[in-house]
Amino acid sequence: MSAAADAVTDALRELRSRFVGVRDGALADYIPQLAVADPEAFGLALISMDGHRYSTGEADVPFTMQSVSKPFVYALALSVLGVDEVSRWVNAEPSGEAFNAISLEPGTGRPDNAMVNAGAIVTTALIPDAADAPRFDRILDCLGRFAGRQLDVDEAVYASEVATGDRNRALAYLIRSAGPLPVDPVGAVETYFRQCSVRVTALDLAAMAATLANGGVNPLNGDVVVDEPVAAQVLAVMATCGMYDGSGDWLLRVGLPAKSGVSGGLIAAGPARFGLAAYSPLLDPSGTSVRGRIALGALSERLGLHLMHNPALAASTVTLVTTADDLPSAPTGEQERALRERVAVVAAQGAIDFTAAERVLYALDESRPDETASVVLDLRQVTGIDTVARAMLRSGLARLTEGGRRTAVVDPAGHLGVRGGDPAAPRRFSSREEAVERSARDAERPTT
Repeated sequence: MSAAADAVTDALRELRSRFVGVRDGALADYIPQLAVADPEAFGLALISMDGHRYSTGEADVPFTMQSVSKPFVYALALSVLGVDEVSRWVNAEPSGEAFNAISLEPGTGRPDNAMVNAGAIVTTALIPDAADAPRFDRILDCLGRFAGRQLDVDEAVYASEVATGDRNRALAYLIRSAGPLPVDPVGAVETYFRQCSVRVTALDLAAMAATLANGGVNPLNGDVVVDEPVAAQVLAVMATCGMYDGSGDWLLRVGLPAKSGVSGGLIAAGPARFGLAAYSPLLDPSGTSVRGRIALGALSERLGLHLMHNPALAASTVTLVTTADDLPSAPTGEQERALRERVAVVAAQGAIDFTAAERVLYALDESRPDETASVVLDLRQVTGIDTVARAMLRSGLARLTEGGRRTAVVDPAGHLGVRGGDPAAPRRFSSREEAVERSARDAERPTT
């Protein structure tokens, strides 16, 4: 595993280990098929804007999307009809009520938002239906594009939903009686049940959240699933409505657009950073995964992900990935050049946050001329490193050292906080040339 993958995966593993013993909550039994889920299952997944996948625990265990499907079908409706037309039928205001509440606007009958069941049923009904492109086929294709692979329906869960879904049927008829349901209630609810029964894994959900975070572009394959304005609109509604009557507290404490589902799935999107997902089927009274909620909350705090935290932090860029013999000051002697060929150099600039640190670590991994080469990380043009990024870079460099590579950092401003006397820390230099020359001389000696 690479230094970058280790640094992120270790954070996920630590969180899973920390919270796997939580036994609070209960399985969703009002849909009988959901009650057969393994209460011990607990998976976490993260996918970055560069398409790197990280996971731990039961992140590849399949389960049904349930309400986590709502933001993605809402995105499809916005893409097809536009925000003004969709807003004629479904509002975008927080309901402050439970997911299955009767939340209809007085006078118009519009559901409060597309994240509650009433609004989701209307949103599903808005998707065009044609002989050559049936409504559910369009929905399933859209969900698959968000996930980056073809998805299918869990027919047993679908049958269980059909057998027990009278409240959703009642909602549909009530909405129709008020006017804003453009199709037959029976057909609308049947399609909604199938949508909720689409099968995914936590890794799939992380890819779907990452696609929204990436402006509608799937980071795994580059597919433009929805346009950037649509992704932004969906994230806005998720931020204010995605956690139902707990949305305000979630935004206050965690600070990320999110959506939960009663099968135990939970997603959160860090715009321009990554998509997160958790799977654990033990639910709190609001229908949210207990372990998922506390794990994603802890991860947001640990990685400094709150949307309102340090909004002015600029993106960082890896400006150089090369070997020392290609630098302008490289000597002409054959022996010197041979030694400098075994010194990799990676330079960065700007302010470094989680996303930038991940890119720097991957550049360090990809720079290696061989498995025992020395590596120099040049931070002279870096303006700042946040706490999370500093921990990631120090952890990644330590892992390279443990793997047999000598590491050095050019850090005259002391951004990385490297102290002398720590054998796992990289050596610190004030100039790149000094770091390169020392690393080249060390290349003559075997590592211990």
